Amino acid sequence: MNAYDISPDRCINIFHCLMEMNDHSVHQEIQEYLQSENRSEKKLTKTHCSALAYMLQMSEEVLDVLDLKKYNSSGDGRRRLLPAVRNCRHARLSCSGLSEWHCEVLSSALMSNPSHLRELDLSENDYLLDSGVTSLCVGLKSPNCRLEILSLKSCSLSESCCESLASALKSTSSCLRELDLSNNYLKDSGVKMLSTGLESPHCRLETLRLSCCRLSDISCGHLVSAIKSNPSHMKEIDLSKNKIKDQGVIVMSSALESPQCELKLLRLDRCGLTADCCTALSSALKSNPSCLRELELSNNDLQDSGVKLLCVGLQSQHCRLEALRLRGCWLSDNCCASLASALTSNSSNLRELDLCDNDLQDSGIKQLSVGLERTYCRLETLRLIRCKITGEGCAFLAAALKSNPSHLQELNLSRNNLQESDVKPLSEVLKSPHCRLETLRMEEIE
Repeated sequence: MNAYDISPDRCINIFHCLMEMNDHSVHQEIQEYLQSENRSEKKLTKTHCSALAYMLQMSEEVLDVLDLKKYNSSGDGRRRLLPAVRNCRHARLSCSGLSEWHCEVLSSALMSNPSHLRELDLSENDYLLDSGVTSLCVGLKSPNCRLEILSLKSCSLSESCCESLASALKSTSSCLRELDLSNNYLKDSGVKMLSTGLESPHCRLETLRLSCCRLSDISCGHLVSAIKSNPSHMKEIDLSKNKIKDQGVIVMSSALESPQCELKLLRLDRCGLTADCCTALSSALKSNPSCLRELELSNNDLQDSGVKLLCVGLQSQHCRLEALRLRGCWLSDNCCASLASALTSNSSNLRELDLCDNDLQDSGIKQLSVGLERTYCRLETLRLIRCKITGEGCAFLAAALKSNPSHLQELNLSRNNLQESDVKPLSEVLKSPHCRLETLRMEEIE
């Protein structure tokens, strides 16, 4: 049982043999471990881990969460706990050095009857590779499989695994709702194969994360085809850190205007975007019906002209956007009047606005505060980290918070040029009966 290359399932069988031979010594040690109050301090041997896996697997009570990091053992020891996934609902197996060999154990767990597993986190396992995913997909296609959430982030995967994943998504028994493939080398060819699964009438996927997968605007075309399929269940797509550029966003915007589209969250952080894509996004926000609720555009070169175009869509009576993130988009005070106008629109649904890391200065905050004071403004969260705000800007915000009614619940002014005396107006406004602020962050500049 101490051999390095012995499989977790074989260790279970050996332990079972010990029990049949009336050798209960290891079993008793594990019982004492489970009853101990300082379990985190006691280091488990590989043999102990195999025994614990057996006991967890045989228990009549289904384990809610199996988190390998919580067990004090060697990496090989923690991997011996894998068979216990057969009797748990959520398995957190990230950074565990898993390989194709271990995926066969997990696949078997997905095929077991009954299969209890609903969430499986395999992120940051560099040796999993495409062959491991192929083994896993055998279990995903089982009629017994009930897995809803699968994370394969940072597993050194290539486009080769996407055909197996697409096949699993097309399975008549597919229950998968969330799939994270971020930080892998999928490329456009991988997304093309994956999209054949997304278009299937059996696919129930709602969340797809493809951040940092070396994609271009070509991938957007494949995804749009899947989104426009009938029925489409997709609610969230993350394309951050890919070079999809303006053309990719223009293609995605066409899907947002489709009556079949149910996409509510679109992440486009660090996608090489400029103001040229904002006309298409604005048009999507004005579409009837408009489905989008959350839009992440941070760290793109949108500039003031791009935000002004977006604000045209924000003021539409059909716009249902609730969260807009524009962190690090090269903005100045010139865009703040347009944002204030959007906030005061009688159809405004915006609840969260992130403008961090932009050169707004006090002049921009003054214009923004005009919007915050208006009756129709429903903003609850405003983030202004590193926006070159001084005490003058704080005074404008304090005046806005005194308005009736003020809906703002969270305000973040960290890393600005604020002195202790500058905070006084905001401290006073907290005493106002109209102020609903629950969180105020003002961390100093490092």
